[in-house]
Amino acid sequence: MSYKILIAEDDTDIQEVLRLYLENAGFTVIAAENGMRAYELLSREMPDLAIFDIMMPELNGFELTKKVRVTSSIPIIILSAMNADSDKILGLDIGADDYITKPFNPLEVVARVQSNLRRKYKLDNGSDKSSELLCVGELVLDTKKFTLQKNDEDIQLTPTEFKILSTLMEKPGRVFTKAQIYERINGEYFENDDNTMMVHISKLREKLGDDSKNPKYLKTVRGLGYKIEKS
Repeated sequence: MSYKILIAEDDTDIQEVLRLYLENAGFTVIAAENGMRAYELLSREMPDLAIFDIMMPELNGFELTKKVRVTSSIPIIILSAMNADSDKILGLDIGADDYITKPFNPLEVVARVQSNLRRKYKLDNGSDKSSELLCVGELVLDTKKFTLQKNDEDIQLTPTEFKILSTLMEKPGRVFTKAQIYERINGEYFENDDNTMMVHISKLREKLGDDSKNPKYLKTVRGLGYKIEKS
């Protein structure tokens, strides 16, 4: 199967480099030079994954990500020269699945595209069981329907958040390192992924109503990683 990748990037040189490497890896590539054009292509062409630059005319990458997330769970990778932690946190917080800073290695971009597609593919296909419920306290995670409920109220998760939580809920009480979690959800682990993982955990705690200073569910085990407490 040839996955279709949407690139939204106003720098034509970067656009062509990404196109070259992605097409050599077997992907079909469509491209847009601004955010509004990218949104039009996304609605019409139905790509399997999108790569958004931040600084684009008409609609920047942050605004585009928020707009897409209203109706779609497509994996989104942000590609940006803005490398401050606050920019990465904002990108992940509004719904991006990954964040790569410029200058970048095109082979890393290809690797991250592949890993995000693997994660999405596995989530969408689910397991062979008709329903698989993971329960910890008031949390009920359905790994077939990809839903999370707390006290019978639905909580919306991104694909990455869902995979992190399901990993922890499968084995309550077990400590997972950040590298183990990231390799489980993404297939690949890169040195700069530590901050990304912390952002995802922080966002999950917020959605679960977990006190960051004294969390009930997602516990940080200093020097080791994370675990979810048994009920």
